[in-house]
Amino acid sequence: MISNEEKTAQALLVSVDTGDFDAEASLEELHELVKSAGAEPAAEVVQKLQRPETSTYVGSGKLEEIKQLCAASEIDLIVVDSELSPTQIRNIENETDVRVIDRTTLILDIFALRAKSKEGKLQVELAQLKYTLPRLTGKGIEMSRLGGGIGTRGPGETKIETDRRHIRRRMETLKEELKEVEKHRSMLRRRREKDGIITCAIVGYTNAGKSTLMNTLTDAGVLAQDKLFATLDPTSRALKLPSGISVMLIDTVGLVRRLPHHLVEAFRSTLEEAAQSDIIINLCDASSEEARVHLTVTADLLESLGCGDTPVITVLNKCDLLDGSVMAQDFESYIKISAKTGEGVDRLLQAIEENLPVRMRRVALLVPFSQGGLVSEIRETGTLISEEYLAEGTRVEAIIDEKLYSKAEKYEIK
Repeated sequence: MISNEEKTAQALLVSVDTGDFDAEASLEELHELVKSAGAEPAAEVVQKLQRPETSTYVGSGKLEEIKQLCAASEIDLIVVDSELSPTQIRNIENETDVRVIDRTTLILDIFALRAKSKEGKLQVELAQLKYTLPRLTGKGIEMSRLGGGIGTRGPGETKIETDRRHIRRRMETLKEELKEVEKHRSMLRRRREKDGIITCAIVGYTNAGKSTLMNTLTDAGVLAQDKLFATLDPTSRALKLPSGISVMLIDTVGLVRRLPHHLVEAFRSTLEEAAQSDIIINLCDASSEEARVHLTVTADLLESLGCGDTPVITVLNKCDLLDGSVMAQDFESYIKISAKTGEGVDRLLQAIEENLPVRMRRVALLVPFSQGGLVSEIRETGTLISEEYLAEGTRVEAIIDEKLYSKAEKYEIK
């Protein structure tokens, strides 16, 4: 963990702009990631290069500048907006005498802070070990963190091999435990399908307001903070729509740009919970300058998970922070809400109803006593609103699907 109870760690953010991605936007996101991990972004250094330096990531002149800045500003931590090799980390640490972490390590640190469920913790540990294993080389600060100082020859090499074997064994154990957790998750999913429970997943970029929306809709009490990755584990809650139909609402881990591939793999089962939903809400922070990028990142991931045929409702959140006149024209077709104030939530609920996989009807029926089996079926597979025994039969008000309606249509009270 980065956070320090006595003193907030002062972090220097370092980036190399190669032109391959939007370095400025990525650095802004790194600011939020560092704050989410409990540190304070004190300064930043950006260097334009065709490609990062193999041994030190930045050029020698820039590294000297970083060294002086660290000493002058009492920097505790250097956070690099890229994935570094063990050699690069060691060389920067040796030159600056300051601990260095890369973007992936930072994200893993936040994941470890946020994971609450058994599955979340297993996934985080597995991702950390996968990242650590190829970095078990040489000596330096990164080795001392793994369990004491290690020499460069003799017993040191043996210790590295022992660590590698231990990590591989632990990874196999974690994979087996995850398989069991996933089996349980699949069993719950199958039971939901058998019971005809409709699922609706909220997906989107970190900080888009997914947990706040979940709380607004269901009073779920999910952690809703202005921090990236505030929700790591998927949380499921029942949501009753205005028509009386209930759906299962699922809040999922937020996404970030340039999320390392093995982190996506580690949390694939969590994301698949969203992928296998009946309806997907793609929630986006409309007040962010990166709104379009965020929508694209989410859409691309959903595509890679095979969600092409699933209805996706695109929702722009935090519209209370925007002047209506600045809302982009191409956003006009999207649903605009404020999860915080509740504005527009009624339109979202209507959209969910319009995208339900099975068309449901609210009906009033007068069922003869001789057709008691039909009333039982309505109780089991429909949503019973009221039931009253009259001289002519049972008067039922309920929400039922088309299949059941075809049986009950003749008893409908017009």
